[in-house]
Amino acid sequence: MAKKLILGCGNPLLDISAEVDESLLEKYGLQHANAILAEEKHLPLYEELVEKYNVTYIAGGATQNSIRVAKWMLQDKGRAAYIGAVGQDQYSKQLEESAAKDGVETHYMHNAEVPTGTCAVCVVKKDRSLVANLGAANTFRFEHIESEACQQALNESSVAYMAGFFLTVSPQTAEYIGRHCAEHNKIFALNLAAPFIVEFFGEAVSTVIPYADYVFCNEDEAATYARVHNLEDQTPAGVGKHICALPKVNGGRPRIMVVTQGKEPTVVVIGTDVIEFPTPLLDKSLIVDTNGAGDSFVGGFLAELLLDKPLEECIKAGQYAARTVIQHNGCTFPEKPADESEW
Repeated sequence: MAKKLILGCGNPLLDISAEVDESLLEKYGLQHANAILAEEKHLPLYEELVEKYNVTYIAGGATQNSIRVAKWMLQDKGRAAYIGAVGQDQYSKQLEESAAKDGVETHYMHNAEVPTGTCAVCVVKKDRSLVANLGAANTFRFEHIESEACQQALNESSVAYMAGFFLTVSPQTAEYIGRHCAEHNKIFALNLAAPFIVEFFGEAVSTVIPYADYVFCNEDEAATYARVHNLEDQTPAGVGKHICALPKVNGGRPRIMVVTQGKEPTVVVIGTDVIEFPTPLLDKSLIVDTNGAGDSFVGGFLAELLLDKPLEECIKAGQYAARTVIQHNGCTFPEKPADESEW
């Protein structure tokens, strides 16, 4: 029997990570523990990192991070594939090599006219300043999902996932994948991804949610959703109940809302039922970088979901994956996950 496949579609970025001097942050006007989109004044930063510092290349982007973590959790028990747009340059090669090393099957659309999306990860005393240049990731065209390789991956998939960032690029593709999952009784999962997605791309979110079997977000995104939609109950549970009650194309299974809250309990809503799962605490001295914790949680969760594990085990796997990744630089992890008994 062929191994089950989880498919992600999103904005691939090559993380270029390095420990840098405070002076570099000052030079480019960057702040500690912050994330911004690159302006023209930031563009020389990427070359300077490569030339002057000991850089590490990591296949990044929210959805791709989740898919990488899912594959790491699955090991040889399942497959993982990813679709997105990159350039035709040295960074696209680095991205493909990094993803392949993690066992992820990539089906990139190559755009030779635009550079591969990158994210400068500037590390100073464990704080990270992120500067994202979306580049080719912003040029994804719907026609690519119709290619033979992408169609094969979509047809072979059992679970499809995307972070809301992709809704700023190709909502048509997002809806197409969601509709495919609904028509073939596959699982489709969506992440609200960021407050600005909820606030400024609400129409695209509303178009895709009807196809979603699982919706993920954190407490900040839930709060923004509650405010934008003027919900009476603005708690994570209230937001979850509202989203679970929205129309659903595939009525064969209930929609499940999962709200992570850092070290606070993970809130899960199924219909009107609310379940809280305590988050195991981690000694602060072991935390290296909390960036990517949410992506990692989703990756761990979806890996178990692909294997038809119960909800409680999916949550436990998500919490374990997030707990593991925040003990490493960037969205990276050890060679193999711990035994399930240690989660």
